[in-house]
Amino acid sequence: MVNSNWNFETKAVHVGSDPCPVSGALVSPIYQTSTYTFKTTKEAGDVFAGELDGFVYGRSSSPTQKELEMKIAALEGGEACRVFASGMAAISATCTALLQSGDHVICDTVLYGGTYGLFQDILPKFDVSASFTEVTDIENLRNALQPNTKFVYIETPANPTMKVIDIAETAKFCKEHGLTLIVDNTFMSPYFQQPLEHGADIVIHSATKFMGGHGDLLAGAVIGSKKFINENLQVSLTKFGGIISPFTCFLLKRGLQTLALRMEKHNQNALEVARFLENHPKIESLAYPGLESFTQHELVKKQSSGYGGLIAFELKGGIETGQKFCDSLKMIHIAVSLGDVGSLIQHPASMTHRGVPVEERRKHGITDGLIRLAVGIENAKDIIADIEQALDQI
Repeated sequence: MVNSNWNFETKAVHVGSDPCPVSGALVSPIYQTSTYTFKTTKEAGDVFAGELDGFVYGRSSSPTQKELEMKIAALEGGEACRVFASGMAAISATCTALLQSGDHVICDTVLYGGTYGLFQDILPKFDVSASFTEVTDIENLRNALQPNTKFVYIETPANPTMKVIDIAETAKFCKEHGLTLIVDNTFMSPYFQQPLEHGADIVIHSATKFMGGHGDLLAGAVIGSKKFINENLQVSLTKFGGIISPFTCFLLKRGLQTLALRMEKHNQNALEVARFLENHPKIESLAYPGLESFTQHELVKKQSSGYGGLIAFELKGGIETGQKFCDSLKMIHIAVSLGDVGSLIQHPASMTHRGVPVEERRKHGITDGLIRLAVGIENAKDIIADIEQALDQI
């Protein structure tokens, strides 16, 4: 059931969440099965040929997965969606669906460490080259463009520096040169930002993060046109096997129903925490899109309806001070990931971006002492109190 006039919160609750047509159960069942039966060989053949809707094998899809994909596509404003076992599975499948040997891609200079490793180390083994450039400047895109360039890949905000890229401007460049624009929208979630509205062709999420929201699942999602999702991407899914389990689909569907509520609280808390940190004498630098002091604040307001729950900051004193600060926290946990109900903190240089060469990392703002704080939905006063007592230790 989909009503195009519904608002985001209503879509999050109802799309892909119809009661079971057989039993009437309010919550649709988890189809925990590996394969599906057919009444006749003709029926089976028609389903295999795509002439009849149905399910064949768990590595291709399941009813639970289909419901989840309907919900995510509706929330992101896309025609179709495929979900995967992880965010990296989603990114890898998208690359294999779009690329062939001899192709070239353009990536922004700041990417999640796993994504960077894919473009820098893995794809070159298959004769796919990547140019890393500062996409905030369109002239850099022009300079990086090659005859065999197939797509531009960006994160906005970028992990972990919070750098923001103008989606509409980048999309215009891609359209002019026949390129596909892929946007990782994990940090904002579809509640605060919908890149397809600004001209992006494909949107990717680590659904492990804000979409799931509770730190109890791994998942990835890709949203785009029906043609790309149902033809190109489906082949990559079934042949490489990065399938998501039906139970994980159930958990993710449930998490998405409260996405709007959680994102509002993440945003509210992060803004309070950022304001506390902004004027603290022990803070060297701070990046949060919701602050007017954030250099790209106006751009964020143009393409997003909120600011998210991620803050990047650096303490005076460098890496040792930063590590001591993290170690002194009592409520906030040191952990990778983000978007959980609880606040999490990590040190990118020694954790998520450890695999990025030191000079490359430093050149693009991922300094040795940079800290990424994923603000949870606890009471903001308690988050600030924990940060304050840790700052007192340094």
